[in-house]
Amino acid sequence: MPTRSLISIAFASRSLRGKKPVTILAGDVGGTKTNLALYRADSKSVIQLREARYASKEYKSLAEIVTQFAGEEWPDRICMAVAGPVLNGKVKLTNLSWELDSQAMSASLRVPVIFINDLEANAYGLAGLKVHELAAIHAGDLSGKGNIAIISAGTGLGEAGLYYDGKRHHPFAAEGGHCDFAPRTEQDLELWRFLRRQFGHVSWERVVSGPGIHAIFNFLTTYEQKPVPAWLREQMRDNEDPAAVISNAALNQHEPVCEETLSLFSRYLAVESSNLVLKLKATGGCYLGGGIAPKLLPLLQNGDWYQNFIDAGRMKPLLQQVPVYVITNSKTALLGAAYYGVFNMQAALPTNKVPQSGRSKN
Repeated sequence: MPTRSLISIAFASRSLRGKKPVTILAGDVGGTKTNLALYRADSKSVIQLREARYASKEYKSLAEIVTQFAGEEWPDRICMAVAGPVLNGKVKLTNLSWELDSQAMSASLRVPVIFINDLEANAYGLAGLKVHELAAIHAGDLSGKGNIAIISAGTGLGEAGLYYDGKRHHPFAAEGGHCDFAPRTEQDLELWRFLRRQFGHVSWERVVSGPGIHAIFNFLTTYEQKPVPAWLREQMRDNEDPAAVISNAALNQHEPVCEETLSLFSRYLAVESSNLVLKLKATGGCYLGGGIAPKLLPLLQNGDWYQNFIDAGRMKPLLQQVPVYVITNSKTALLGAAYYGVFNMQAALPTNKVPQSGRSKN
């Protein structure tokens, strides 16, 4: 429950004591995959009943996935963490061609539906994390007194914050991953030019994400003409996830061009993490989520990442006080959507627009 969490998160409702149990269909919707899970919450706990994963691009809509997952067991509420900015209940996913409207989906499914940003959901998910689900880059006080920053690299680059009111943390979404990439070295500048010719605007997401790993590799092998062995070209041709191939070749085969790719990626992640901490004055901690950081944990813990993180001139002493952790629980956003659905959703929904569920429940 939130009152016993590692980091104290502010919820509209602190418990379900005296209220009937509720079922929540929670989701984590991204450009690559959609994770759904059904939870049951009562006055004592929030328990996951079942879970499934779907390839997002294989479906025409989110409603199609929800209907397939729910079957005959429909929930009381649906809360979805989505990869994109949510405005007035509507969102166009950044890396997927879906446009979602919570009010329209609520009416269609006859169940109250709400969308929250996926990084905001990651922030709420901190309420359910355990100590063993965090890996330290720079250990520190886990009570989180002070604002907190969350940054997650995956299909895209997500960012969020939690402001501290002196007692609890209040999550909020941000879109800092789409701010301008800032070169520091001559090589960075050449990479920026290389990407600008392709995309026009070059954001941090262009270099700090799965596609970003591939983009850095392409820059090194085409613009800088670093050699690529035949076996690696063959693997990349046959694999739908080139970033995974590059990462594996760097970590396990020690392929030089792949090691340089990950070295640059790691530095850019460190620099943008530092930028986010400074902008939020996140002295309560910096948490790295997403699918990539846990897989690159040995690289992030070797010391170079942290040196790049604190390399901020006169702000180095402040950054040295900030604990930095990698979130190793890959379902944190899903968990956060569940917690939001249980403890925040009723307060967030307009009371005159909440549909009554006509679905049967087993």
